[in-house]
Amino acid sequence: MDIKEKTINGVIWSAIERFSVQIIQFIVQIIIARLLLPSDYGLIGMLAIFMALAQTFTDGGLSNALIQKKDRNETDYSTVFYFNIVIGIFLALIFFLCSGIIAEFYLMPKLKLVIQVMSINLIILAFQVIQKTILTIKIDFKTQAKASLISVIIGGLIGIAMAYKGFGVWALVAQFTIINLFQTSLFWYLEKWRPKLIFSKSSFTRLFGFGSKILLANLIHTIYLNLYTLVIGKRFSATNLGYYTRAEQFAQFPSSNITGILWRVTYPIMSSIQDENQRLKQVLRQYLRLSAFIVFPLMIGLAAIAEPFIILILTEKWKGIVPILQILSIYYMLYPLNAIHQNLMQVKGRSDLFLRLEIIKKIIGIALLFISLPFGIYVLCSSLIIYAIINFALNTYYGSKLINLDIPTQLKDIARVLLASAFMGAIVYLVNYIDVSYLLKLVLGVIIGGVSYYLIARIFKMKELEQLVSLVKGYIGKKA
Repeated sequence: MDIKEKTINGVIWSAIERFSVQIIQFIVQIIIARLLLPSDYGLIGMLAIFMALAQTFTDGGLSNALIQKKDRNETDYSTVFYFNIVIGIFLALIFFLCSGIIAEFYLMPKLKLVIQVMSINLIILAFQVIQKTILTIKIDFKTQAKASLISVIIGGLIGIAMAYKGFGVWALVAQFTIINLFQTSLFWYLEKWRPKLIFSKSSFTRLFGFGSKILLANLIHTIYLNLYTLVIGKRFSATNLGYYTRAEQFAQFPSSNITGILWRVTYPIMSSIQDENQRLKQVLRQYLRLSAFIVFPLMIGLAAIAEPFIILILTEKWKGIVPILQILSIYYMLYPLNAIHQNLMQVKGRSDLFLRLEIIKKIIGIALLFISLPFGIYVLCSSLIIYAIINFALNTYYGSKLINLDIPTQLKDIARVLLASAFMGAIVYLVNYIDVSYLLKLVLGVIIGGVSYYLIARIFKMKELEQLVSLVKGYIGKKA
């Protein structure tokens, strides 16, 4: 299978997995949100940084190292597997023992038991890392789609039932835990790899040499992302944190899922041609153009119709989300482009550069956070947009140097897409001033946005539209 075929298959099945799962979770969360209070989501939001940090530690960056390594073997897999299990158990224990301290920090006594139950997930997740890594190396996202889809359906149904019965925050805890438990079990059933009684010090040293820098970079990134949740939870009310948490979930939905799809597909493919700079240039530019063509209009469109979308989906009680959602939608626009450049650094074995840049970017980001904090939650969220631009500039500059790809070429590649998306967004925003129901505003916004963007792409003969159509036709033609 050549790179184009691998890309088509990988993108299609990764997209099916990510979006089918996310759509189901999205529907489930809407139903649960109607049954729970914003403060219930606020409680879970308070745990976000601690759970995210622990999950990052559980992997240890070694799955990235396995994918990047060309001569990986059974010893490598088993070594990483046992490392993950030990770390998972250790972190779960730490999390359990520190539950009282975390609850006291937030002045929420009932948070203690929630934390203790949630800590079990760290052990569960540790058992699925290698299976997922092997499937990713194989670019087998079809199997991952099966496991994820079944898990979210079961977990979602149980979560809805518990929310309906009045279990409050425990509906969210149960949903999260059951999804992870079923997903891990299915990965073991569908991927037949089993660990051997081997732990190689030399294998661990080699993999950890690369993976430790990725781990540190990911930890720094995770702390930064969740620092906003922590600061909002401490400085503002649980309701405001609930608004921020839900707004972030909506803004993340298109951008983070497309980023996840691109990372999972592009990383193993780019790793396979890591020594061929000319091919890497072509692949990188193609991925950048396609991701911008898809993500830019989605995020700008979401910002434009945020008010009718939120009021229709979550009712008037969640209206406070709207300005936060609009800000975060713009912030998440550059996410996929940053992921592609970061993939390039890892593919070229420059985890040292990846870590160094992460430190620099996060120092800038934290400074922006605390400078904006006294001015309220909206200014605080707006600082993320400034950070996103700086993040993109640094990733593009240093990533491009690794394959001698000039920056003006890349900016030119995405400039037309940005202008087309902005024009489309301006047209869609005008729908808010039409005196019709919120449902009709939302429907009109989506239709007008989609049609106008398509016409703009056709009129200006944008290559990205042709490439996207070609990818879809290629997949359909192969299946026919």
